[in-house]
Amino acid sequence: MKTKVVIIGGVAAGPKITAKLLRTKDFDCEINLYTEEDMISYSACGLPYFVEGLIENPQRLIVRRPEQFEEQGAHIHLNKRCIKILPEEHIVLIQDTLTGIVEEVQYDKLALATGARPVLPPIKNLHLKNIFTVRKVQDGINIRNKMRSSDTKKAVIVGGGYIGIEMLEAFYLNNIETHMIEMNDYILPIFDSEISEMIKAEILRMSEGKVKITTSDAVIAFEGEECVKRIITAKGQIIETDMVVIASGVTPNTEIARAAGIELGVSNAIRVNNRMQTNIKDIYAAGDCTENFHLVSKNYAWIPLGSTANKEGRCAAINISGKYDAFPGVLGSAVTRYDGFTMSLTGLTETEAKKFGFDTISSTMTKKDKAGYMPSAENITIKLVADKRSKKILGAQAIGCGDADKRINTVASAIQSDQTVDEFLHLDMTYAPPFSTAVDPLLSAALLINNQIYS
Repeated sequence: MKTKVVIIGGVAAGPKITAKLLRTKDFDCEINLYTEEDMISYSACGLPYFVEGLIENPQRLIVRRPEQFEEQGAHIHLNKRCIKILPEEHIVLIQDTLTGIVEEVQYDKLALATGARPVLPPIKNLHLKNIFTVRKVQDGINIRNKMRSSDTKKAVIVGGGYIGIEMLEAFYLNNIETHMIEMNDYILPIFDSEISEMIKAEILRMSEGKVKITTSDAVIAFEGEECVKRIITAKGQIIETDMVVIASGVTPNTEIARAAGIELGVSNAIRVNNRMQTNIKDIYAAGDCTENFHLVSKNYAWIPLGSTANKEGRCAAINISGKYDAFPGVLGSAVTRYDGFTMSLTGLTETEAKKFGFDTISSTMTKKDKAGYMPSAENITIKLVADKRSKKILGAQAIGCGDADKRINTVASAIQSDQTVDEFLHLDMTYAPPFSTAVDPLLSAALLINNQIYS
């Protein structure tokens, strides 16, 4: 008899669960995936690059279409919203978003991949036209159409996180005068403050007056008759604009989980074990709706990333099929860019590490990413953080126009291998003038920390 697997959510984790189950041998199942959207399996992370124009056709953002899953035996249900879970009966209530009709769907195994949605701050007149969020493919289409219209000369971005920076790049490269408003003291506050300040300074330098960045202020009102024409901030700034993008963060879609008695953790995300199981039998969860175990702090965190969603989806599918897999946790490794300037990090920042009680030591240095005589050599700044007592590497941040992200990937591997600074110094890293300096910038940063440990 076939195992009835029901999957709720169709962006990243849901399709990953579906794809992995379809490839799993010796597991006879009937797969039904429900999504309230009119498409599945698309890259929300690619939307800023579509807006920018780097990707011309939005269809390129779609990883897999419903018919491709159907051909393999999975049933994809578009425009269908899960409105209630009845765990004891093993039933979900599914509502057709077009007709309003509700049906009961039985399951043997249920996977929640409901994702997250943009946070809308309490700003007056949010209903005005030309105010956008960035989450769905249609959002990207709407933003790009407005950006390219002849009457658009100015834009405002509310929020200075990753999406805000990526949208800032898209507008800047399309010659739109843009003002970013961030309520925190620094943009990209997930970095240490001095690194965030360096990022801000570099963005402003590169933008040559076409970009303004205001921190420690918040938008409290939008003004305009039908369309937004200006914004008002808490500190009294009045900024004229033709459009607004709200990029002030996201929140997990966990309301139906909470109502069903599923345990929630930090940031109201679903708590799961390392097999992606919830506290209720036969219900799994993966992706942006779940919390994550942080491998350095040993605490739970909510770090919604597409890369994590895919790994969690694979893990959930393996365990749903009756086999065993364990997802160990995350380091929060992330990267973005601004017109060739890379910003990347992994593990804990020094600020975070101190909050978790580590005896931190750090080194920050700027060095060429390749041999200095190579024409393509560019500066990168690396901050490496370690614990003085254990000598373990806790995290790293790297920024610059050179190859910053590959250094962060190296540190991520070292942290997951539980390396000390001493062990890290013995890494046999590649060297040739077009790729690195004879002593890689990472090793130079580690040497500085080593000197502090033994001084």
